[in-house]
Amino acid sequence: MSRSARRITAAVLASGALVAAAALPAVADGRDHGRGHHAPRPTVVLGKIQYDSPGRDNGSNRSLNGEWVTVTNTGRHTVNLRGWTLSDESHRTYKFDLRLPGRSSVRVHTGVGRDTRHDVYQDRRSYVWDNRDTATLRDAHGHKVDSKSWGHRHHGPRR
Repeated sequence: MSRSARRITAAVLASGALVAAAALPAVADGRDHGRGHHAPRPTVVLGKIQYDSPGRDNGSNRSLNGEWVTVTNTGRHTVNLRGWTLSDESHRTYKFDLRLPGRSSVRVHTGVGRDTRHDVYQDRRSYVWDNRDTATLRDAHGHKVDSKSWGHRHHGPRR
């Protein structure tokens, strides 16, 4: 191969690498930019929900804390949930102020209690989750991350 042919080949390869590097952030940001790429599943999802407190619904703190929603980080890395919200169909909203380690869960209880790594409390004096409701998890920008419904006429969770 001649010296000029090698230079042309090198220039073409270098320009191709620059174009690929410039395009990478748009694809790697996890959003679908109309190129047919699918956004990755969120790593923070709603898990099991106990919407009907076991026993009598007598309004006691124990009964209120018997209803809860589990939020799970399925990813390997810690996610900062500060400013994220969990709400029901009536717009009763809990605002998070915690970091959720990778591959771990936290239960969000309705009543009053002392927050720990595995349990946080909304500090409410009345029930939140009805027998027919939807739990919606939103990030700090207000974007819906996940939702689960129960007791509605449809089959399975609504997203």
